[in-house]
Amino acid sequence: MGWEAWFTLGLVGLMLGLLAFTQLSADLVMVGTLVSLLVSRVLTPEQALGGLANEGMVTVGVLFVVVAGLKETGGISILAQRVLGRPRSILQAQTRLMLPVAALSAFVNNTPIVAMLLPVVVEWAKKHQLSVSRLLIPLSYATVLGGLCTLVGTSTNLVVSGLLAKTTGVQLGLFTPAWVGVPTAVAGLLYLLAVGRWLLPERQPPLKRLEDPRQYTVEMLVAADSPLIGRSIEEAGLRHLQGMYLMEIDRADEVLVAVSSQERLKAADRLVFVGIVESVVELHKIRGLVPATEQVFKLDAPRANRSLIEAVVSDSCPLVGVSIREGRFRAVYNAAVVAVARNGEQLRQKIGDIVLRTGDTLLLEAHPSFVDQQRNSRDFFLVSRLEDSSPPRHERTWIALGILVAMIAAASLELVSMLSAAILAAGAMILTRCCSRLQAYRAIDWEVLVVIAASFGLGKALEVSGAAAYLAGLLAQLAGGSPWLSLALVYAMGLVFTEILTNNAAAVLVFPIAMATAASLHVSYMPFVIALMMAASAAFATPIGYQTNLMIYGPGGYRFTDFTRIGLPLNLLAGMVTVLLAPLVWPF
Repeated sequence: MGWEAWFTLGLVGLMLGLLAFTQLSADLVMVGTLVSLLVSRVLTPEQALGGLANEGMVTVGVLFVVVAGLKETGGISILAQRVLGRPRSILQAQTRLMLPVAALSAFVNNTPIVAMLLPVVVEWAKKHQLSVSRLLIPLSYATVLGGLCTLVGTSTNLVVSGLLAKTTGVQLGLFTPAWVGVPTAVAGLLYLLAVGRWLLPERQPPLKRLEDPRQYTVEMLVAADSPLIGRSIEEAGLRHLQGMYLMEIDRADEVLVAVSSQERLKAADRLVFVGIVESVVELHKIRGLVPATEQVFKLDAPRANRSLIEAVVSDSCPLVGVSIREGRFRAVYNAAVVAVARNGEQLRQKIGDIVLRTGDTLLLEAHPSFVDQQRNSRDFFLVSRLEDSSPPRHERTWIALGILVAMIAAASLELVSMLSAAILAAGAMILTRCCSRLQAYRAIDWEVLVVIAASFGLGKALEVSGAAAYLAGLLAQLAGGSPWLSLALVYAMGLVFTEILTNNAAAVLVFPIAMATAASLHVSYMPFVIALMMAASAAFATPIGYQTNLMIYGPGGYRFTDFTRIGLPLNLLAGMVTVLLAPLVWPF
């Protein structure tokens, strides 16, 4: 083995150490490693940058845009709320959560699913007095298990498929991984439901916020075509809002205070809420509720292009001492006031009748450019935009879901390639205005794509330097020439790398080793490729093993060992199912 192989192995070892024991970001460490290999001439520029043109990497990037369309129209949230329902026990709650999430994750990348469902599940758990810590690990694990079942379920499968196509010319079908992925997912879900009640921890998540003095008074109107009409306050999900409560209902000539949970909503009901800003943002995303102030509908920009913005009134604001209506706030600033907070005081007047004072915090609906226009204005002490506060395009929900179904159908029937189907779906999301071009651009996780692209260069370095062949030889010696034992060792290597690296990086690094192992044994490479797909995704034993685990770590109040206790047996179960089934479906 030449110096290039030892140098590559040393750099990869250093990279693993930096990722495991430092706070340096994965993209920085991996790009730095790749640059070192390029400068040392282990890799040519074409080899180092080849990952940027990989079909799997591009498909992952395009799918972020598809998910953006689903998110901006509220499609996934609506489906989740309808499917989750009202559980009577924690076991029923876990079943209702994991089964549909696993099915959805088979066709939509799992990381965006957890990002979108995390607040939904937390709110659902609190509404029904369920332990959040007993639901978030099942949420993460169910998305991972579901993602094993198809080519698009996880970015890892797309990456491995892209590597296989480039190396051998073999194109995997949408449901190729399902032969092993579905049994693995079923076994994993049954395990979680069977032992979850004993192994899942009972944790209290850390307080996200202290008592917030900004208690906003906000009025929402039940729209004429609202799906909430005829439903009770409880059924509409307005009874147990986190950080917010329904103070009263203004209906025609009567005002209902101390509103009963069984009170049924009617068209044109004016609902008065009091709560913190985060809850106001979520309130604006509920389908069928619109801001009660008519000024919102007189703004120049379409609602879908607006955001919620906080602004603190200064003593030099010309509207101090004047009501919002009399001061013609909308005409002056091209922004509509949707809520007002005043030092914890409950303001019972209608929004337009509130007389502004210095220090009032206004929640405005306006075009994001308002922030730049008023940032240095003397009229406001502070102006800041609330992230992810654009009203969902509910009227386009079914369009977005239709595009998703069409993409899945086109890819599964092999009418077009997965990349082509994803590109067409992403373009359709933008053309039908399910998401804007800017929202699509922002939805792409560039750090993930950089890590994937860098991973291809690192995998190539292992191959061209001879390090992969050397490691494959060691595996063959350890296995004594047994294909079954070699397959188990490749799976174990992929799993260990995934637990300490990113899943995509682990897949790319182990791929050349898996192919070299199959070649040295003169057996089919397909069992090894499928085993690597499973191993590089089915990482449950640490919170750093998979991005979705990290996402639920804080909100669930978990400890590191919580993942090990329930995840290590699941790792072993997934490994046994994969190693036993893969050679039966694709014989050596």
